[in-house]
Amino acid sequence: MPDTGHRQQETAPVERRIDAIEAIFEARGMNARAAIEEFEHTIEEKWLPENGARVVAKAWTDPAFKKRLMENGRAAVGELGLTMPPHHRHLIVKENTATLQNVICCTLCSCTAFTIIGLPPDWYKELEYRARVVRQSRTVLKEMGLDLPESVDIRVWDTTADTRYMILPERPARTAGWSEEQLAAIVTKDAMIGVARLA
Repeated sequence: MPDTGHRQQETAPVERRIDAIEAIFEARGMNARAAIEEFEHTIEEKWLPENGARVVAKAWTDPAFKKRLMENGRAAVGELGLTMPPHHRHLIVKENTATLQNVICCTLCSCTAFTIIGLPPDWYKELEYRARVVRQSRTVLKEMGLDLPESVDIRVWDTTADTRYMILPERPARTAGWSEEQLAAIVTKDAMIGVARLA
């Protein structure tokens, strides 16, 4: 190939690119570092699976709340002081039973109801999970440690641009008489995604 005199520039390391972006914001009077720190605080202190655990525990102990949750998840979680971004227009809650296992995924990227169930785990974002859980759900769940008998039906729900899903796990029989706080303590992010059952 002839030499045209053009040389491809090397890509700067991530650190230098971040510094450059921050400098542009700073030059325009915006404090990028403060915004990043505030965002990190939100992720670490507010967008937690404990939010969803509270929702699950409330649904297990309050039939009227559960009915509202199943009819309009976004409005119901709002009753508990939990918020969702404007573009999460719908929160659809699917209930697991002894004979039905609901599972959520996002085949396009890694969307979840992150303000309710927390940020998605790394495996949730991987192409292998996103592609295979739809076509080979029973196999994928088994590989993740959830070996379901053939008598249990599996349904996979794919997130859309404006719709987020949350799974309402089946309440363990051993928890009869437990308080909401005790119940919330056993609810896991994996159970609210649908790749685990609570023992």
